[in-house]
Amino acid sequence: MPMPLAEMIAASNAPAVLVRRDLHRYPETAFLEYRTASRIAAYLDHLGFAVRTGREVMDAEIVIDPPSREQVEDARRLALAAGGDATWMERMPDGLTGIVADYRFGDGPVVAFRFDMDALPVSETEAETHKPNAEDYRSRFDGRMHACGHDGHVGIGLALARRLAQEKGLAGTLRLIFQPAEESARGAAPMVAGGAVEGVDHLFVGHLGCLLPSGKIAASAVGFLFSSRFAVTFRGAVAHAAMGPQEGRNALLAGASAALGLHGISRFSGAETFVNVGVLRAGTAFNIIADTCEMLVEVRANKQAAHDYMVERLHAVIDGAATMHQCAADTVRKSHMPGNENSPEAVALLAEVASGLPGVTEVLPEWSIGGGDDACLMIRRVRETGGTATYCIIGSDIPAVHHAADFDIDENALETGVALFAGVAQRLLRTRE
Repeated sequence: MPMPLAEMIAASNAPAVLVRRDLHRYPETAFLEYRTASRIAAYLDHLGFAVRTGREVMDAEIVIDPPSREQVEDARRLALAAGGDATWMERMPDGLTGIVADYRFGDGPVVAFRFDMDALPVSETEAETHKPNAEDYRSRFDGRMHACGHDGHVGIGLALARRLAQEKGLAGTLRLIFQPAEESARGAAPMVAGGAVEGVDHLFVGHLGCLLPSGKIAASAVGFLFSSRFAVTFRGAVAHAAMGPQEGRNALLAGASAALGLHGISRFSGAETFVNVGVLRAGTAFNIIADTCEMLVEVRANKQAAHDYMVERLHAVIDGAATMHQCAADTVRKSHMPGNENSPEAVALLAEVASGLPGVTEVLPEWSIGGGDDACLMIRRVRETGGTATYCIIGSDIPAVHHAADFDIDENALETGVALFAGVAQRLLRTRE
């Protein structure tokens, strides 16, 4: 069984890499990050941080699709067997695995950094050339993998905690936020509602890779898409496909018609719009008319007006398909991500710090990622309450695109991330007179 992080890190000259590899071996998906979160909490408590978790930092009432009791029990059992901390897991009921940890140096601003910690339902490649295979830290959990770099983000966060907790002469409060369920865009909203960013004066969020090469840093990530995800259930009536088809109401055909209609939505001038039906599931046998059909669909756009248009047309297409086949349709929004706007002051500060770091070959004012991250909700809340915030990209060479089975990161970029965030924190946590 792996030893606690405090013991592992104490003897390490590369704590970010060590933590990253530890997490890569044991990836956990949305709201089931019990091993990950409990080990993080235990280590931060060891360093002297005031650690809050569970209902202290997450509003359970607005969690979308929380895990079942059976899923939570299975995740806790696996986590415990793999070195999770039982005491901290007890403080994380019902999948509420978010963490807020404060280290108070004295009076002054609250400077926060957010790190996501969930993995993906991806089976890691077995190729011998894949570095986690070659160096024996591939995923131990079948069908799950850190295929987006969140293991590296946590590594940066804990190495940052270790470095700054040893600093002398600072003032203010360092806040580290570890968020679950980023990949499904469901983790940030409960944390915002739970007060995770209340009182924060400056917030910084970073992501490794995103097609930005190693040695480069982008002070402002742009191109975040407005997006909404929906679960749709078409309900019809079952019947024999030959003896009484007129008695049936074919939910499968309603779903198929909707899928084609959704991908045929007219474009919106002056904006980029996207739609994808990712799941369509129906039917039980060759000769039975399907009475239910389940669909998962998302729409995205680079402008609010275009996003709203796509959502409006989505509902119209789904309702029309259901009516055409004499079915009913239940449409439930599963997540929503807004676009993002970074604070010029935070962007400028981060760029200035990055320009003085060894190994950084170029600092870009912005980098378009064309995706989404629900950390935008945290950024928006901090800015609404008078603070500053930015989302940056830390360059890392990657052998495959994010979410691929052979995705990996350049571990040299982890120390760059630690140095960047430490420099930002040191600038903002003012030295005592």
